[in-house]
Amino acid sequence: MQVQHESHASDTPTTFRVLVTGANSGLGFAICCRLIDEFLHTRPSTQSLHLLYTARDARKVAETSQALHAHLSQTLHKLSRKHRPSNTRVAGEGHRVILEGLLVDLAELHTVQSLATELVGRGEGLDAVIWNAGIAGWKGVDWLKGMRGVLTDLKYATTYPEFMIPDVGLVAAPQTLPHRSSKKNRVDEQNIPSQQPQLGQVFLANVFGHYLLTHFLAPLFTPSSRIVWISSTGALPPYFDVEDLQGLRARAAYESSKRVTDLLALTSELPSTAPYVRGLLGREGRGRDSAALPKMYVTHPGVIATSIAGLGWFMGFWMLVAIYAARWLSSPWHPVDPYKGAISAMFCALSPPEQLADLEAREGKGKWGSSTGVYGEERVARTEVPGWGYCGVPGVVPEGSVTTGMWRGRVEGSREGREGFEVEGARVWREMEELRREWEERLGLEV
Repeated sequence: MQVQHESHASDTPTTFRVLVTGANSGLGFAICCRLIDEFLHTRPSTQSLHLLYTARDARKVAETSQALHAHLSQTLHKLSRKHRPSNTRVAGEGHRVILEGLLVDLAELHTVQSLATELVGRGEGLDAVIWNAGIAGWKGVDWLKGMRGVLTDLKYATTYPEFMIPDVGLVAAPQTLPHRSSKKNRVDEQNIPSQQPQLGQVFLANVFGHYLLTHFLAPLFTPSSRIVWISSTGALPPYFDVEDLQGLRARAAYESSKRVTDLLALTSELPSTAPYVRGLLGREGRGRDSAALPKMYVTHPGVIATSIAGLGWFMGFWMLVAIYAARWLSSPWHPVDPYKGAISAMFCALSPPEQLADLEAREGKGKWGSSTGVYGEERVARTEVPGWGYCGVPGVVPEGSVTTGMWRGRVEGSREGREGFEVEGARVWREMEELRREWEERLGLEV
């Protein structure tokens, strides 16, 4: 599916605000770059982009700021060398893009609260958020198994890798809050119980930290706002057990967390999850109608070359060769370049309503993936999700879906499978809401 460009007849100045987490490298940085480029190429001169991006420490924020400003300069230079259309006039003067770095560590809940407090205090709405930050939770690579897979079944082995060695049972550090002097809600570190319940580290960084941030930022969302979750091609049922929501016993906590992401986003508009979604977005007691809520979307970047696997330069080079080879052998899910992998997240954040919201209303919610052809020409395509299918309707395959490169454990869609997915999704929503309230009360979190 190619991205359509939105037209605007109004000359009223507007600002599009988008927040991207984990922007200091890899996919997050590429998403920021692609948002800048697509915005300047497609939006009229009356619109400006306020791009807020996060990293875990001040050094990474500063480095990301320098790199993004350099990318913006390059983009403006390229535009100035072309026959510039009228909608880039102001962009050429450098006034249409505001870049702002912010600090947050999704594995430390007090920083989630601090970020949300700052943004809500400004009172400026958010048009889109892209929840990208995360960690892998791997401790190494089974090279023998990996080489065997690459040599005998290259495309499959690099699309659904089973050679990463997981660090099972990773637990996040105890959560604390700095001293606060608010008379309304005073919190002292010594009052926080020393024996806190465990939080899965990967689950916290990839899902729960973003989930809390979504709740805290709810006052800034409008019905047209978009909450974009980043998932993975590896978000498969064998890696997730609903009895182990946080993946503390999972043999692949990363893939488990991404399955949770799929379940949350794809079931977010069903009647069975409506009470929990309204709770997350601060809309309890406002009736059954969920039309006024911002919508959630789920995307994945395909297989791209980033540092998340923690490979050294030598093995990283050969892995890069392998994933390029998989694309040349016609795999649909190997963009390789993070910039190409960013197209699905950009699509869900910037595409006009008639291309996305209306499309999902007509054809059902989908998981939007970054797909490429043999020569690297990228597009956005629906991805089959086990249990859900392509659009939440068993047996229906909308136009633009990818039907090759399938997971070998898949079964044909069925009514029973679809019902099971919804039941599991509703349970995940219920337990996420219970977990949110539990930790808000335990740490005195509020915005």
